[in-house]
Amino acid sequence: MADLFVCLTFDHDNVSGQISRGNTTPTAISRGDFGIPATQRILRLLNAERIPATFFIPGHTIESYPSCVAAVHAAGHEVGHHGWTHRVPSTLGAEGEEEELLRGIESIIKLTGRAPRGYRSPSWDLSPHSIDLLIKHGFVYDSSMMGHDYIPYQARQGDEISLLEPMKFGADTSLIEMPISWALDDFPHFEYTRSDAGILPGGSNARLVIENFINEFKYMKKYYDWGVLTYTFHPHVIGRGHRMFMFEHMIETLRAEGAQFVTMETAVDAYRAKFPNGVSLRGG
Repeated sequence: MADLFVCLTFDHDNVSGQISRGNTTPTAISRGDFGIPATQRILRLLNAERIPATFFIPGHTIESYPSCVAAVHAAGHEVGHHGWTHRVPSTLGAEGEEEELLRGIESIIKLTGRAPRGYRSPSWDLSPHSIDLLIKHGFVYDSSMMGHDYIPYQARQGDEISLLEPMKFGADTSLIEMPISWALDDFPHFEYTRSDAGILPGGSNARLVIENFINEFKYMKKYYDWGVLTYTFHPHVIGRGHRMFMFEHMIETLRAEGAQFVTMETAVDAYRAKFPNGVSLRGG
C-alpha cells in the first residue's frame, strides 16, 4: 500500500508581512488582523476533521497576538519558525539573520515550551548563511526550497555558481529539506497587493485553484508509491468564507484519494525511515 502524506501548513503572518514592507496604515494593518477570525475558522475545521497541521509563526505574531497563537498550540498543532520579523533572510547579513533566528526561537519556546524543529524563511528566500545557521541552532528541517515536489531531500551548502561555468555542487548537509512551491501557495493566487514592484491582482477563482491543488496529489498518487506533498496557506488569505468551502472540499477529496494528513515533523520522521541515508540532489 502506498504511503502518501499531505502536510497542511499555515504561515501565520497576521500583520508581520505588512509591517516588513512598510505598509502600516490602518487599512493595511486590518488585513493582517483578519488572521484572528480566520485562524478560528481553520482550527475549527482541522479539529472537526481530526487533522494535525504545522503553523509557521513569526515571533512578531506570537508576541502581538498571544491569544490567537495560544489557540494554535492548545489545539496540538506543530509550531515552526518563520522569522521574528517577516524580513527576507537574504537581506539581513549573517549577524542580522542569526539575531532573527534566536529571537524567534525564544518566542516559540515561550509559547510551546520547546525549541522548534522546523524553519520556513519569510518570502522563501534563504541566504548563503541560512543552512549553516539552521544547523548550528538545532533545526532538523527547512521548508523554503523547491528542488522536488513529492520527495524530501538533504539541503546542500556551498554551491559554487557562475554564469559561464558549470555549477559545482556543495555538500549535502544533515538538514532535511521539505520542499514547497509557489504553485501550491494560496497567497499569489488569492491576495491582491499593490507596491512599488507593481500589482499582484489575486482574486482567482477558488474552485479552479483548489482543483489544481487536488490534481497535484492525484499525480503523486498515480506515479509514486511514497511521497510528501506540502500545501502552504495563510490564515488571513484562505480564511475567507468562499475559500473555506473549497478548502473543506479539498480535504474531503484528498482523504478519499488516500491522503494521510500529518505534521511536517511526522513527515520528516517518515522520510528518515524510508531513506535512512537521505536523498541527494547533487548533480542530478
